[in-house]
Amino acid sequence: MDIDLMWVIAGFVLVIAELVTGTFYLLVLGIGAFAGALMAWLKLGFGLQAVAAAAVTIAGVMWVRARPRTGGDAPMASLDVGQSAIFESWSNQSAGRARVRYRDTQWDAQIEGDSGVPARGDSFYIVSVEGSTLRITRNKP
Repeated sequence: MDIDLMWVIAGFVLVIAELVTGTFYLLVLGIGAFAGALMAWLKLGFGLQAVAAAAVTIAGVMWVRARPRTGGDAPMASLDVGQSAIFESWSNQSAGRARVRYRDTQWDAQIEGDSGVPARGDSFYIVSVEGSTLRITRNKP
């Protein structure tokens, strides 16, 4: 079997493996193998084939690492925003911290804005969720 065919087979195996895993690194390795196959097809020595494959792979890895990340940095809007929560009790009235019932369980909540003095059973609306604390207000967002 010719060395250029071996490089091509290795390239296809790596590209197919990349399609299964979803990382760009195996794709870069596959492209590097195709560069080695090109050098072998041009009848250059194995050393030059390996150097070409390594150079293309290193350049590709640097490109993948330098790409700006998208999708993971922007906070996702919570599906809880706009839903109602029922005031149950104060946990720290001076700080505006309360316990509310939402989805049949008790949650910590931070009351925003001028809400007056709520009574047990008053409805509030969720403005945002920060960890396990709901930020709530009387006005629907």
